[in-house]
Amino acid sequence: MASCIRRSFSLSAAMVPPHSPEAPNPKKSSKSSGLFRSAVNSIKMHFSSHPRFWLFIAFLWVQALIISFSRSPPACFPDRSATVPVQYPEIRTTTYSNATESEAPVAAINYSEECPSGRIFVYELPSSLNWDLVNPDCTDLHQWRWDCGIFPNHGYGRAATELRRFLPGDLYKSWYHTNQYTLEIIFHHRVLRHKCRTSDPESATAFYIPFYAGLAVGKHLWGNDTDIRDRDCNTMLDWVQNQEYWKKSNGSGHFMSIGRVTWDFRRLTDPGKSWGSTFLNMPPMNKITRFIIEKYPGDEMDISVPYPTGFHPKTVEDLSDWQSFIRSHNRSTLFAFTAENPSWVGTDFRQFLMNQCAEESSSCRAVDCSITDCWTNSSAILLTLLNSEFCLQPKGNTFTAKSAFECVITGSIPVFFTKTAYEQYEWFFPGDPESYSVFIDQKEAQNGNASIKSKLLGYSREEIWRKREKLIETIPKIIYAKPSGRMKKFKDAFDIAIDGVLERIREEKEWVDFLRRRM
Repeated sequence: MASCIRRSFSLSAAMVPPHSPEAPNPKKSSKSSGLFRSAVNSIKMHFSSHPRFWLFIAFLWVQALIISFSRSPPACFPDRSATVPVQYPEIRTTTYSNATESEAPVAAINYSEECPSGRIFVYELPSSLNWDLVNPDCTDLHQWRWDCGIFPNHGYGRAATELRRFLPGDLYKSWYHTNQYTLEIIFHHRVLRHKCRTSDPESATAFYIPFYAGLAVGKHLWGNDTDIRDRDCNTMLDWVQNQEYWKKSNGSGHFMSIGRVTWDFRRLTDPGKSWGSTFLNMPPMNKITRFIIEKYPGDEMDISVPYPTGFHPKTVEDLSDWQSFIRSHNRSTLFAFTAENPSWVGTDFRQFLMNQCAEESSSCRAVDCSITDCWTNSSAILLTLLNSEFCLQPKGNTFTAKSAFECVITGSIPVFFTKTAYEQYEWFFPGDPESYSVFIDQKEAQNGNASIKSKLLGYSREEIWRKREKLIETIPKIIYAKPSGRMKKFKDAFDIAIDGVLERIREEKEWVDFLRRRM
């Protein structure tokens, strides 16, 4: 920091001219008083000739003083090598554009050893913006009904009891028929029971908005009425902007969860771009941090969190038993490819992979969910992945898919064909993609320049073992546990997300307060 300040001052000094072009050269005098008067006259000429330049130098000097007293901002992402993140994304300085200092007082935040980054206040939204959006009549997964199976078990879905025939011991008890769009319900349920929740908004660091945006917008995605997709979103924003603590902070410190990919909420004004809602393009959303199953890489308010899968252990013993099982499980197939909704055109890369798998039937096992019941029979996909060393993960309609997380949970090493998947989930996956996955360029594979089978056969048993161990280590960070009355004693994806956002918001508040005191 000090070196930066020295450089700025050196640059400023270099930019200052020895005298103004219009100023005459002062004559040398042996008397000190003459030198003093000459210096004063020269400075006056500098100011009168270049007032804007000197204002700029003064501005730089003030900024240098502020920087010299400030601390360094936090790192951009957590330390992914640690079991639990210890650093969090770079903090944004909030500008209170429409609020005076009196409108945004420093709250009496309640920090403690149990909640070192503060506490969470949960807004009580009208039920029409959350609970009423859940379909209570369709209680299990359905191939043609995307909103089915969300209601049971607070979003975890019905128990996958059919797995008792395939899994040893009580391992099946950790598995459920979980809808991939149930993130909002799981987060709401967990945050209401979080140890750092407070009923006193004055003592809160962060404010959670339990709006089920994915359900609200998802109901109307395939209709022609684009306005109705924004209706509930506008209602929620109108409601929250009228709350006292939104007004006090100008929206800073608020966060929510969204159970669909970011692209479903970024409709443009271009008439040809009619998909989705404009929710994330609405100005107030610039203030709100969003946990979302796939983020827009250019928006720092989007934080990608893992898709919900069917694995929800209750205790650390349940988790440990599963990890031991997949570590020692015998895998008879080299690689697998699962297709939950194969409605592709012939040139789609996923169809290419399906064809490749059929041609290499001795090494590859494919699951086509248009033929096999993958929805109420969890074993169709689970057993295929458990028996495969690798699983193919092409880019689909979006950058990522739930199946990538299913690969990790089963210990089947994911094979990616585009690097866009590595731009997501920085808080949850290891920092080195090579440590847990394989990359094969999609174009090289399609052109026949890279053989998938040959590439995978090239890995030694030791290399495969190292990658699988990294997957097993990663499992707790990408699942949503289902805590019972017993302490689960490990941090899951929900815990990592909540700890991260609390730390991010706390750091932001401290930074803003620091700057306010200095100005």
